[in-house]
Amino acid sequence: MRALRMGVTYDLRSDYLALGYSQEETAEFDAEVTIQAVCDALAGLGHEPVRIGGITPLTVALANGERWDAVFNICEGLKGVAREAQVPALLEAFHIPYVFSDPLTLALTLDKAMCKRVVRDAGVPTPDFAVIESEADCRHVRLSYPLFLKPVAEGSGKGVDARSRVEDVAGLAHTAASLLARFHQPVLVEEFLPGREFTIGITGTGATAEVLGITEIVPNQNFVGHGYGFENKEQWEDKLSVVPGTDAAALAAGEVALAAWRVLRCRDGGRADVRLDALGQPNFIEVNPLAGIRPGYSDLCFIADYRKMSYQDLIGKFLASFLRRHPELA
Repeated sequence: MRALRMGVTYDLRSDYLALGYSQEETAEFDAEVTIQAVCDALAGLGHEPVRIGGITPLTVALANGERWDAVFNICEGLKGVAREAQVPALLEAFHIPYVFSDPLTLALTLDKAMCKRVVRDAGVPTPDFAVIESEADCRHVRLSYPLFLKPVAEGSGKGVDARSRVEDVAGLAHTAASLLARFHQPVLVEEFLPGREFTIGITGTGATAEVLGITEIVPNQNFVGHGYGFENKEQWEDKLSVVPGTDAAALAAGEVALAAWRVLRCRDGGRADVRLDALGQPNFIEVNPLAGIRPGYSDLCFIADYRKMSYQDLIGKFLASFLRRHPELA
């Protein structure tokens, strides 16, 4: 494998906090420790990492004629339902290959309702759902209570808290109105699944994709609400345990996650969330094809740790999948 000059695109959380954005608004962005770890891993694998940043510095660099052999893209974007797709689309316009999923997959999977329609059509089990675009839509929801509400196009548990599970029409109207006002986007309403919750790490693309590992989110007495939401993710240490999932239910959840990964044409690496229904059957919840990779903090890194896999080896798994897609770079 030849050495590649690899750009690294990312959104640094501290930059946005300095601009006045809140902790919740910046929850999906990366810490400096993550960017440094990625660059160190790329260098350790024999490549030359070049920090780029988000879409604005990327645009400036491209306009100034700068190019890279490839780009390691973990840029989440700031505005719009297709924000995760912006950097890959720009790179494709300049014929620069990049690690992880393409613009179509990233736009589709960020919109949780559109994503669920696609996986449901392919036969992947997912809870029944509705979409609320205005408060008036609440009266048209025909689902079985309890229900679970969240913004249709957010990550990192944003908008998921103690009010997300609702028991009746009044609760539905109250939580929906609050989410519409806070996030200025539609609200996804799902029939609540009462069973165990799993996060599945996946590497590879298409037929070569495989389950990297499975972890279970086990709430404790300080867990907030009934879902793996923003507060539980940000300050998880006193609210939950993340434990390896190895039993039959966990393995079945992994199969559902892998099926959804392939249907959605996700690439190289990421994670999916699966929850069991009242009968113990696994149901797809959502997929994150730009999953967090902060050492000692992100779910994918926990999964790698449980497998005794170094951080460099984890990044190497992503690159191996990428290079299978781009043999001209090998």
